[in-house]
Amino acid sequence: MPEREYLAGEFFLSGDDACAEGAISAGCRFFAGYPITPATEIAERMSERLPEVGGNYIQMEDELGSMAAVLGASWAGTKAMTATSGPGFSLMMENIGLGIMTETPCVVVNIQRGGPSTGLPTLTGQGDMMQARWGSHGPYSIIALSPSSPQELYDLTIRAFNLSEKYRLPVLVMSEAATGHMYEKVVIPPSGEIELLARRKPTVPPEAYLPFAPDTDLVPPMANAGEGYRLHVTGLTHDERGYPAMTVEAQDRLVRRLVDKIERNKADIIALEEDGTGDAEVVICSYGVSARVSQIAVERARGEGIRVGLLRLITVWPFPDDRVRELARQVKAFVVPEINYGQIALEVERCACGLAKVVLVPHMGGRVHAPELILEAVRQAAR
Repeated sequence: MPEREYLAGEFFLSGDDACAEGAISAGCRFFAGYPITPATEIAERMSERLPEVGGNYIQMEDELGSMAAVLGASWAGTKAMTATSGPGFSLMMENIGLGIMTETPCVVVNIQRGGPSTGLPTLTGQGDMMQARWGSHGPYSIIALSPSSPQELYDLTIRAFNLSEKYRLPVLVMSEAATGHMYEKVVIPPSGEIELLARRKPTVPPEAYLPFAPDTDLVPPMANAGEGYRLHVTGLTHDERGYPAMTVEAQDRLVRRLVDKIERNKADIIALEEDGTGDAEVVICSYGVSARVSQIAVERARGEGIRVGLLRLITVWPFPDDRVRELARQVKAFVVPEINYGQIALEVERCACGLAKVVLVPHMGGRVHAPELILEAVRQAAR
C-alpha cells in the first residue's frame, strides 16, 4: 500500500475516527452503513478513506440492508464492517444472528447512546450491553470488546477483525458516545508492525471440501465465493455441507459447536486490566468510559485508606466468570458503575454467588458518572 494512503504516526483523533483507522489498518476494505448519531463519523471517515486504499463504501437504505451487505461482502472474501448506535443495532440483530449461524467473519461497532427508542441521540449511554449478548434469538455465543479511549478504539477494532477471522463470527465493538466523540492522541504503527490474522483457507481440493466441517478447534476453514469451491450458505440449521438439516440431532451438533468454539477458547479471547486487586477489600468492576471515571474514584478511595482495586472488562463477552468468582472469595464487595439501570452488574452478581456484595451504581444516560458517586458506593461497600 502506498505510504500516502496508510496513516502512521501520532495523531489527534476522535474515537470514531480512530475506529475507522483501526479498520483500515486491519485490512477492512468494505463498509456498508446508514448514518446514525453518534456513529456517523465512522461512516464519514470510511467514505473518505476506503477509496484511497482500494476499498468500497456503500450507504445503504437502512441498517437491515447494511448488515446483509456486510455478510455478503465477507463471503466474497473482503474484510467488512458496519457501525451504528442503539436503534440501528436493534435493526441489525436478525442479520447478526444470520452471521452467527453462517459463521461469517465481520465487525459491528456500536457507539452507544441513551435509550430506549430514539432516546438521547447525541448523548452517551451503555444500555446495549445485554442486547449485545442476547439480542438475536436462539442460543449462541458472541465476542464483544469495550474500548475506553480513542487509542483502544483503534487497537480493539484491529483485534475485533482478528478474532472474527479466527473464530468465524461477527465480533462486536461496544463503545459509547463519550468515547467515540472524545479526542486524544492516537498512535498508529507502521503497517508492517501490526499483527493481522488472515482467513484460514481450505487445504483440501474443491471436490472434498465441506464448508462447515470444523477443524479440531471447532472452526471450519472458509472458502470464498468464486474460488471454485461449492458453497451452500443458509440460516437454517444445516449439516457440514451447508444443506438444511431439520432434525434435533443436527441442531444439537451445530449449535453446540457454535457455542463451544467461543466458550472453550475463553482464555484466548478474554482480555482484562487489573489495578490493585491483589489485596483489595472492594473491587470496582467496570468497562468503557465508566472505567475511566472509576479510576478517579479508586485513587480518591485509596487516599482515604480504603483497599480498593479496579477490574476493567476489555472483553465483556464472553464474560470472565472465573476471574470474578476468584475475586468474590477475596473481597467484601464489588461496585459496578455503568450507564444503564444494571446489566453487567447482573453478571457480576451471578458469578459472586452470594460470596460478596454487588453494589450497582446506575446512571440512566446522557453523561458519565460523577466520580463522587462511585467513591461513595466504595465507602459504603467497605464498611
